[in-house]
Amino acid sequence: MASDASPPGDDEVKVRRRRRREVRRKEVQAVDIEELTSAGHRALQEGRTEDALSCFTNTLKAAGQLQDSRVLRACSFNLGAAYVEAGQPKKGLDFLRRAQSGPKATRLPDLQFNLALAHNALGQSQEAAAYFLQAAQLYRSQGDGGSEGDACMEMSRCHSRVQDWSLAVQGFLRAAESYRVAAMLDSAAAALKEAGSHMIQSDQFSHDDIIGVLTECLRLTESITDPRILGELYLSVGVSYCRLRCFQEAVQCFQQALGPTAQRPHLLAKVLHNLGAALNSAGQFAPAVGYHRLAAGLYGQTPSLTCRCSRSGPALSRHLRAGSSLGCRGDQARCFSNLAFACSQLGDEEEAAESFIHALQGFRDIEDHLAQVRVCESLAECYLKQRKQQKAVKLYKQALTSLSHCKDSSGCVRDRLVERLTAALQQSLTVSLQRPRPRRPHPHSPPVGQRVRKSDITQRPDRVPNQQPDDQRGEGQGSEQKATGRQEAEEHCGSAGRGATKEPEYMSTVPGLHSSYQSDQSDQLQHSELWSDRENPHTDSETSLVQEKDAPPIDPVDVREATSPAARWRSRFCALM
Repeated sequence: MASDASPPGDDEVKVRRRRRREVRRKEVQAVDIEELTSAGHRALQEGRTEDALSCFTNTLKAAGQLQDSRVLRACSFNLGAAYVEAGQPKKGLDFLRRAQSGPKATRLPDLQFNLALAHNALGQSQEAAAYFLQAAQLYRSQGDGGSEGDACMEMSRCHSRVQDWSLAVQGFLRAAESYRVAAMLDSAAAALKEAGSHMIQSDQFSHDDIIGVLTECLRLTESITDPRILGELYLSVGVSYCRLRCFQEAVQCFQQALGPTAQRPHLLAKVLHNLGAALNSAGQFAPAVGYHRLAAGLYGQTPSLTCRCSRSGPALSRHLRAGSSLGCRGDQARCFSNLAFACSQLGDEEEAAESFIHALQGFRDIEDHLAQVRVCESLAECYLKQRKQQKAVKLYKQALTSLSHCKDSSGCVRDRLVERLTAALQQSLTVSLQRPRPRRPHPHSPPVGQRVRKSDITQRPDRVPNQQPDDQRGEGQGSEQKATGRQEAEEHCGSAGRGATKEPEYMSTVPGLHSSYQSDQSDQLQHSELWSDRENPHTDSETSLVQEKDAPPIDPVDVREATSPAARWRSRFCALM
């Protein structure tokens, strides 16, 4: 009789078969996860963010079916990094935190780095700095000097964002040391450049300390062959020397930057701009003029870089406005402002005036009202030297009007403009009174065209008995002119000057360069964004413009640096499961 029971060991065979099928299924899923992960990496490299997010999302779903916590954490890590890379740091942080649940999470430097990037993107600088520091320490324990340097650079930028200059400097110096260990001398030089720039903003470092760091940075350039890196380094170090008022050293740096930037017009324009400004500050106006013209030509993309800026007419206007489409209109206007100052110092008042006019139009195009105040005031002074009092009066009035649009304008600047407007009006009235004017016909007047002496008119028998002599009358007219000028000046600025509560910051020259605007007040520093290797306007070195409380309106030290190329630091990913 046959038995329905399974042969001995059949259940065990079925279990083994199920296990083999399960293993094969997991192996297939693992292969799928690897392929999807690789596809996600490729999509990110090619800029296909949405495709990358789709790939990493599918890997996370597949990992959930594997029921492997290690793979699940790795996929959460990659998806979180992708969200950070795609500009969605909040979502990225949620997935990165899932990857923190493992026992070795605190020992994964890439995870700490990505967490720092997410907090940084959310504006949480202190939290980001803490994670970057932890990542740097882990990279050092693994002997990865390059990654340690990257983490230190990012950490320092976080400190810079909250203006903790001392900690920022320490981080940049540590990054330079790490890069040297990794034989990444170009990155080491960049870190030293940043360290020197931030040391200038701190009051905890001496002049010699800063010079030492900048000198070491320049020494490393001997081992760098990349023209782009060399040009940017020389440019940035030159700006730092300008901020230290070491203008001859700055000139040397800018001159060394000319060769490496020759094939990069936009960066070359920055170098020429700064070189001309440094020469202005060093009192070398003749060579500075040529660099100002070249820089203005490059900013405006003029066909001839050697054209004189005294050219006039619609053709030049079209060339000058071309810079606006490139976002360079403001820089071009500053070049013309610097050119005007140099020409004025060389006694070429006509070209100075025309350059001021080009600068004024540029500042109007970008609606920089404070710069318009400076240029209007300087152009008015230029007209006064040419005895064009009416034009000077008009420019002073325009300066007061522009000042009314400045949020942080001051009564001190307004009072100075009113005083100069009053003086210009008085001069204009004096000149107009001294000019011969046509008189009405008189029965006893001589024929038209016959010369009449002043005494013949003023000493007529029919003169009013109490009329004053000429000298007394002139004195009275002077007082009347002054009062009239003051009244007209006050009437013009009555509406324009209202609401002015704080004096605007003016960019000035080195003391002694302005013959009529010298000031013995201490210099202050104003900062504006500089170039960097990241598109982050709040974390990189900043330039400095020398200024004074009651400063002259033109700045020959109008230093500018290069614009920011593409972002360098990226999220870290797990390439293999």
